[in-house]
Amino acid sequence: MTQRQKEILDLVHREVKPALGCTEPIAVALAVAKAAEIISENCPCCQGWRMTTDFKIDVEVSANILKNAMGVGIPGTGMVGIPVAAALGAVCGDASLGLEVLSSLTDAAVARAKQLVCAGCVKVSVADTDHLLYVKATLSFAGGLSASAEVDPHACAIIEDSHDNFVETSFADKILMSSESGAVSQEGGSRDLGLTVKEIYEFATTLPYEDIAFILEDRTLNLALAKEGLSGDWGLRVGKAIRENQKEVFGDDFMSYAMGLTAAASDARMAGCTLPAMSNSGSGNQGITVSMPVIAYALKYGVDDERLARALMLSNLVAIHIKTYLGRLSALCGCVVASTGSACGIVYLQGGGVDAVSAAIKNMAGNITGMVCDGAKVGCAMKVASGVSCAVQSAVLALRGTCIPSTDGIIDDDVEKTIRNLGTIGSVGMKSTDRLILDIMLCK
Repeated sequence: MTQRQKEILDLVHREVKPALGCTEPIAVALAVAKAAEIISENCPCCQGWRMTTDFKIDVEVSANILKNAMGVGIPGTGMVGIPVAAALGAVCGDASLGLEVLSSLTDAAVARAKQLVCAGCVKVSVADTDHLLYVKATLSFAGGLSASAEVDPHACAIIEDSHDNFVETSFADKILMSSESGAVSQEGGSRDLGLTVKEIYEFATTLPYEDIAFILEDRTLNLALAKEGLSGDWGLRVGKAIRENQKEVFGDDFMSYAMGLTAAASDARMAGCTLPAMSNSGSGNQGITVSMPVIAYALKYGVDDERLARALMLSNLVAIHIKTYLGRLSALCGCVVASTGSACGIVYLQGGGVDAVSAAIKNMAGNITGMVCDGAKVGCAMKVASGVSCAVQSAVLALRGTCIPSTDGIIDDDVEKTIRNLGTIGSVGMKSTDRLILDIMLCK
């Protein structure tokens, strides 16, 4: 394996990983859990305090974190929003698990977290920050943790720019760790390594299978979520409705099958299912949307594991590449990016080469670029279903040699310029849209 191939593979490992619950409130839980663990490490005489002691949690978040965390289900609680996520992080969170910080959830922990929320122990406010992704969690105690404590044991943890990227921690106002903002390392060109669609295609289709077989964990995690969504009554039951109406309305074809499976996984996840998703670029819904249509194709048409792994590697890397120009959080719905990746995976599975993959990307950019993100919530499953439908259409057209021409809107003859145009619209052009959406949500 070349050094360049290793760099790309490392990028995939960083950006494609399990996440339990919507990653915005989970980032809050992670920051609070880190603060709680700092107190435990610095006050070894105090045992079991997380489940018994009265404490306060102050959380400051960026507007985009607030937008994406207000209405989404928190795993295992039957509740939505930041307060219960923060309380769970304090009570049972394990910061070493990253985006799976709440994996140790128990009924007792949920009850304790709800008690803290009901008692008004969690305060949430909007931070004065330019970072789109920002969480500052402070955990403190009225009168100190114990009579023997030598200092007032309050701790703070700050996450910036990536959902699990700690940039500062402190205990009793003493800085324990401080680093440069993750903006350079986690966003911008360095995160993408200057990739191109052509290089991504060559990497995904030529690297030895044993080096990329790990990506099949996508199927394990996200298919389990899809099955849960189809068997239970999660969220709006979008996926279930599609599959149950396949004869009368949608048809028993690949498109409806892919729409149903993908939406069902989103239904379960956004309503608070305790199964993890395989995320992409810090988003579980994007991880679901980038992979499930490709997995659905493999299931319906009997694709072998190696071809599926290559298709999933292609779809995930295309999404990561596009997100480089868009940023982690924006007013542009993430399923636009993720479904573009899945369109590329479908093209590959149907025998298309790099030209057809590029055409599929352009077809997607010319179709659903304007879909806005109005926060994470159960209704995301409907947007996911729409994205999958567009992905299948775009792939079919690309394989027929049909591509939206450069005379249309934001499309350029160069697929890389098309991707940059898409990113500029979402990251620059829609800033005022982002603020307006949040204003509307807060004033309802």
